[in-house]
Order: sequence, then C-alpha cells, then structure tokens
Amino acid sequence: MTETPVKLHVDDISLSFGGIKALQSVGFAVQRGEILAVIGPNGAGKTSLINCITGFYKPQIGAIRLDGQDITPLPIHKRAQHGIARTFQNIALYTNMTTLDNLMTARHIHMKANALTGAIFVGAAKREEIANRKRVEDIIDFLEMENIRKTIVGNLSYGLRKRVELGRALALEPSLLLLDEPMAGMNVEEKEDMARFILDIHEQQGMTIVLIEHDMGLVMDISQRVVALDFGIKIAEGTPDEIKRDEHVIKAYLGQEG
Repeated sequence: MTETPVKLHVDDISLSFGGIKALQSVGFAVQRGEILAVIGPNGAGKTSLINCITGFYKPQIGAIRLDGQDITPLPIHKRAQHGIARTFQNIALYTNMTTLDNLMTARHIHMKANALTGAIFVGAAKREEIANRKRVEDIIDFLEMENIRKTIVGNLSYGLRKRVELGRALALEPSLLLLDEPMAGMNVEEKEDMARFILDIHEQQGMTIVLIEHDMGLVMDISQRVVALDFGIKIAEGTPDEIKRDEHVIKAYLGQEG
C-alpha cells in the first residue's frame, strides 16, 4: 500500500467561542516532509488552529486527518501517541527541573515499565531507562545543550528555554512537529541558531513541520509553503514568493496598501 503524500489534512474546520468566530472554514494540506508556515496578524487564529490540530480545542465543523486517519475525536494524549508534538508560544516547561529531566518527562509515552518494575529498576525496566536516557542525550547533543543539561530550567535565559522546549518536543519522537512562534522574544543570534536547528531537524530527520512565526524574513527563508490567516479566515496559500506578492496578505499582514 502506497503511503499518502499528505501528512496532515485540515478539512474546512470552524471554531467558535460563543459569538466569536476564531476559525471559519479553514482548510489546507501539509505534504509529508515539508515545512509549512502559518502567518497572520495577532488574533488571526493561528494558535487556535494549532490547538485544534493537537486536540486542545475541538472544532464545531470540519475534521483533522493525520496520515489519512480522522483524529478529530481523539484526545490530546492519543494524538501525541500518533506522532504529534508541539512547542508553545508561552513557554511551558517544568522550571524547577533540569534540562535533562524536562526532556525525560517527554519520554513517558515510550515507557512500558509499570510502577513496580520501575521501582525495582532491574531487567527490562533498567534497559528501558537506559535506552530513553540515551535518546535524550542524543537530543541534547543535537541541540548543543551539553553545558546546560544539569541546569535548572528556571535559571536559563529565555532563548535557551525555547531550545529546551524544542528538545522536549523532539523527545516525543514525533512525525509531525508544530512550532508556535519558536523565535518570539529572541535576539538575532538566538533566532539564527533556532532557524538552523529547525532546518537540521527537517533535513536530517525528514520531519514534517508546521510553523507559526511573525518574523517574515525567517518564514520566507525556511518554509516551502505558506498559509495566511486573517480574522480566522484563510486569505492566501502558496509559495513564499507568491505570498509576498499577494495583495490580500500585504494589506492584512504587512500593513501596506495592496
């Protein structure tokens, strides 16, 4: 059976909160192995879209399909088991734990040992712990975090916390990575590092990535296709060059006359 080239299909979803229409018949497909960026001004519905894909919100109309399977009814943890991982616009880490421990928390969906065997820590439970620890150490090396692996996350700079959060998402071993403004609040050097890591994840792991980002220069540099939202409505979809020239995007997002 041939694999579908479409990794994620957002099928005309609509989401409302009372009288507020957060998303209105938004639909698009993400091809397997591509980087797709979602752009739009504040309040356009970008994070609401991510929340629908992850299962935090359930759209009143439409469906979310992953690898051809309708996952709309699935809860958040089931979607994680199906290979969806995300980062957050507002960092959501365990600030009293180390970098290493934060990444290890994401390995729980890959752990089979029960409480008893885990407490005894012999045999299969020990082998499982060692394997998960190795996977986390590989991610720490990949994201160049060796010098902060034992540092309490609450003591790290904002940019490094963003990197730890990316590492925790990777520790889930996703096939679809959702990045909600991964470079917000970063300086130029931190943004360059993060862009490099995202491209390396895409190229070395063949990861399918959906990226929300306000930095248009970055979006145009690393994404292969772009979806533009405004007031919960999709106003454009195309290549970065097509989006840059789209008069609806120029007017709504760039704030220039079309």
